[in-house]
Amino acid sequence: MSNDASVIVEPTDMRPDTGSEREAQLAKVPFFDGLTPEALAMIAQVTTEESHAYGSRLFQYGDPGDKLYIILEGKVRISREVGGMGEEALAVLGPGEVFGEMSLLDESPRSAGALAHERCRLLVITKDAFDDLLFLHKDLAYEVLWSCVRMLATRLRETNDKPTFLSTTGRF
Repeated sequence: MSNDASVIVEPTDMRPDTGSEREAQLAKVPFFDGLTPEALAMIAQVTTEESHAYGSRLFQYGDPGDKLYIILEGKVRISREVGGMGEEALAVLGPGEVFGEMSLLDESPRSAGALAHERCRLLVITKDAFDDLLFLHKDLAYEVLWSCVRMLATRLRETNDKPTFLSTTGRF
């Protein structure tokens, strides 16, 4: 996480009327797709909100992956340094988009960096809070496990379809 003064962290229970808004945002995340409203409500309770000024670095390549981010407002640029070439922007993400979800599952370092492309407001779930929640609520852990399995199976299927598409279009 950025260590500069441009980060403002606010627990979601400090903001009025955020429960249903947070649950709606979580329901859009492929990682949480198919979870019951009760499960989404439990996860919403461990979210916080961060605001970042333009140009703030959220994390860089190699940092510990310890948070999932959902963009509520603004844009975030995901990029990676390419030796001899400089920074390569991999994506510019906007409201409703998610990044860092795999950090909730493993201990791997960040595979890219994230920078506030414009002022942004983010919904955040830390790995520690998520792990504690799943430890205390085994039924929720079971739901999240199957949601994750479905998401990974979909990604694998899409990856398997790419070589077929590329070979039939002559781009392989």
